[in-house]
Amino acid sequence: MGKWFHIPPGDPYFCVVGSPIAHSKSPEIHQAFGRQCGISLRYERVEIPANSFASALAEFVAAGGRGMSITVPLKGEAYRAASDHRPRAALTGAANMLTVAEDRRTVADNVDGTGLVRDLLSNHKINLSARRLLLLGAGGAASGVIPSLLEQNPSELIIANRTMVKAHELIERFREGGDLRAIDYAKLPHDTYDLIINATSLSLTGGLPPLDPAVIARSTRCYDMMYSTDGRTRFLDWCTEHGAAGCSDGLGMLVEQAAAAFSIWHGVEPETAPVMAALRVR
Repeated sequence: MGKWFHIPPGDPYFCVVGSPIAHSKSPEIHQAFGRQCGISLRYERVEIPANSFASALAEFVAAGGRGMSITVPLKGEAYRAASDHRPRAALTGAANMLTVAEDRRTVADNVDGTGLVRDLLSNHKINLSARRLLLLGAGGAASGVIPSLLEQNPSELIIANRTMVKAHELIERFREGGDLRAIDYAKLPHDTYDLIINATSLSLTGGLPPLDPAVIARSTRCYDMMYSTDGRTRFLDWCTEHGAAGCSDGLGMLVEQAAAAFSIWHGVEPETAPVMAALRVR
């Protein structure tokens, strides 16, 4: 038995890693996809601190692991530790999944943006083309979804953040993808937006971005990349209080990105709606 993984012979082994990790719904999601598609697999949560990721990945590969989902705070570490990088991961500098190839090389990919856009377009019927988008936060969560948002051709995408250094780094990285600007929260103009996306982790602790409610119009939709089983977060409650037209949490994004990863690993595209419905009931 290794330090991080005990992988018995039999079904192919997958896991989700992060710190903390006990809250993750990924095992339930992937196991549900497996039952739906008639695919046997093992999928577990494993808590790994950032300073141990490289050695844990080496152990995972040596023990015969097949694929790994990556959550905070390990997406940068996963990208740096991988042998090869898909274009989506290379563009964002972060990985939310690793695949172990037959030659035991590890391939980094990032399907966070795919999951977000699928959820917005397919599940919530939110059109992004020619729309004004406001993205809150400039960390790894924001970086992972900006390319996919820009591919939808919004009229503009504004990044609001407390510190401009990180926001401007994102502008430099993605400026060729579309109309992208960075603004300090305090300097946001009192314009309204078609969609406001919270890419901060403040909802995990009940916090709120320092956002002026003037940016919310009666037609504004609001989205929190964090999620809860009842669909409510502190940010979404605040948006509702200030008249947002509709609010959605990130459970759909979680399930849709898991479906994208499942398809890469198993070659089958699962149905996401029944899995989302089951998670809401719990």
